[in-house]
Amino acid sequence: MELTSKRKPIIDYFIIIVGVTLLAAGLNMFFIPLDLVTGGVTGLAIIIKKLTENIVPGGVEPWITNIIINIPLFLTAVLIKGKNFGGRSLFSTMFLSLALIYTSYLPPATNDMLLGSVFGGVISGAGLGLVFSAYSTTGGTDLAASIIQHYIKHISVAQLMLMLDAIIIVSGYFIFGIEKAMYALVAVFISAKIIDAILEGIHFSKAAFIISDHNDAISKEIMQRLDRGATGLQGSGKFSNKSKEVLLCVVSKKEIVKLKEIVREHDKAAFVIVADVKEVLGEGFIEYK
Repeated sequence: MELTSKRKPIIDYFIIIVGVTLLAAGLNMFFIPLDLVTGGVTGLAIIIKKLTENIVPGGVEPWITNIIINIPLFLTAVLIKGKNFGGRSLFSTMFLSLALIYTSYLPPATNDMLLGSVFGGVISGAGLGLVFSAYSTTGGTDLAASIIQHYIKHISVAQLMLMLDAIIIVSGYFIFGIEKAMYALVAVFISAKIIDAILEGIHFSKAAFIISDHNDAISKEIMQRLDRGATGLQGSGKFSNKSKEVLLCVVSKKEIVKLKEIVREHDKAAFVIVADVKEVLGEGFIEYK
């Protein structure tokens, strides 16, 4: 059963269409012409295209491989998980084959491997991020992993996906060489970062845990100078065996320097832990929708 969205389905399907088109453009403009195998069925399709060049003129097109591999996977998934499984993902997968056809007329954007891996990673990552944000997938290794996990319960879907993608990327190394495999890993890394930015937001903040004997003065300054709140958490020092209040304050990245200045002004012996926060919902940050 798929996760559902509170948006109207037509909006989600529009997002899927845009995302899949970006993914297909990234493949046809960068990954396919540069032989960058980035995992998944699309990576496998690039390998198959290369291996079949002497059998079929130009090799088997990736859109054909996408259909041939994913249709049996979806049929198997429906048999295992029920007829309601994967409606949006089936649409995304089939539309990807169509998108690979109509974006195949786009010329290769560059012959430079580094530029190709960077911009290909950005575009394909943006596409996949949009697809995932609409509670869909493009089939492939995540679908295969879900099927395998049905029979091998002790391994998670994420671990199985990693294994399958690793096998495909390593296969690309043997077919295209180590240099292209390394550039492919660069593309995978960039793509993952873009996907995270889309799914989790780009409004990164900082959380500071402050342990001090001057919490009242520090929290007052934070509220006055930064217009931010602070929360007192009850803690206990195991070495001293004494109870102590721990201040928790969440600020923007640019405000963390001012916060540390405030702490230093009041207590140079204060213990401060600063952590990255990917998303903060609520007043002063991202409003609930």
